[in-house]
Amino acid sequence: MRALVLREQSFEIEAVALDALQAGEARVRLLAAALNRRDEWIRRGQYPRIQYPAILGSDGCGIVEAVGSEADREWIGKVVVINPSFGWGTNSRAQGRDYEILGMPRAGTLAEYLHVAVDRLYEKPVHLSSEEAAALPLAGLTAYRALFTQGQLQSRQKLLITGIGGGVATMALQFAVAVGAQVFVTSGRPEKIERAQALGAVGGVNYRHAEWERLLRELADGEFDLVVDGTGGEPFNALLNLTVPGGVLVVYGATLGAVPNLHLHRIFWRQLHVVGSTMGTDEEFAAMLRFVGEHRVVPVIDSVFPFDRVLEAFERLCSEDHMGKVVVRISEEY
Repeated sequence: MRALVLREQSFEIEAVALDALQAGEARVRLLAAALNRRDEWIRRGQYPRIQYPAILGSDGCGIVEAVGSEADREWIGKVVVINPSFGWGTNSRAQGRDYEILGMPRAGTLAEYLHVAVDRLYEKPVHLSSEEAAALPLAGLTAYRALFTQGQLQSRQKLLITGIGGGVATMALQFAVAVGAQVFVTSGRPEKIERAQALGAVGGVNYRHAEWERLLRELADGEFDLVVDGTGGEPFNALLNLTVPGGVLVVYGATLGAVPNLHLHRIFWRQLHVVGSTMGTDEEFAAMLRFVGEHRVVPVIDSVFPFDRVLEAFERLCSEDHMGKVVVRISEEY
């Protein structure tokens, strides 16, 4: 099969032998895969415990062509999405030490075929195309847990989502709008704020503006019940001010790095709940898919690239222009 292989000195599509199918596994012919920032961090060597060679890709949708156990034959021919979480453990509050995400060290979805445990398979939501379904797993799971498990979001609450345009942030916007929350956003691009409003956001503010915090407070007529942040960095201190006393600030990423001079006194004096969140449990993945089906959520796709142009897809992922998920079409359905 062909796969996008990361080596210490190269990153290109290669011919790779497919291992024998094991009991309890399914062979999935990938129709589409989607990129995540995780893939780019690994590519740059900025991710823990990188192992070479690696086939990246955590998101995928495909057709089950074979199974390793006779008891699993019902899966053959089904179009599926793949849960990229492995080994979460028994504690729903946090993943265990053996937790892994598909796409390094396990071979990922940027390949023509994938062997994966049958218990990672879920039928594709019927209202989604294979490309839309491929955009869902990692970002959808991360957004779902951040909003509903860690953030306890309720209808009509005021929610701030920072850095709109990224896969998780955009998915969180769609989920929050679906339950009737009042959603506000930040972005460095006015066109992304406009797109967010078209998706249901009340409004947003350009964080490059010197007085973005004041403008956001005025726009929202006060502070936010819940803030969901994937950026960190210096703006994080302003987010502490923008969260209502006793409110919740959920952190799922840190694209801007560490927070300099963290204002701890704001956290304890305002009695804030600052909560970390990453990925989610199998139960949350199933709940997320049900939510998507019930609310007919369609992930925002920025662009779709053929597999032969996958390196261009990575360039698009790294640009400041993209809004939503960057998808790679691996093969045709029929």
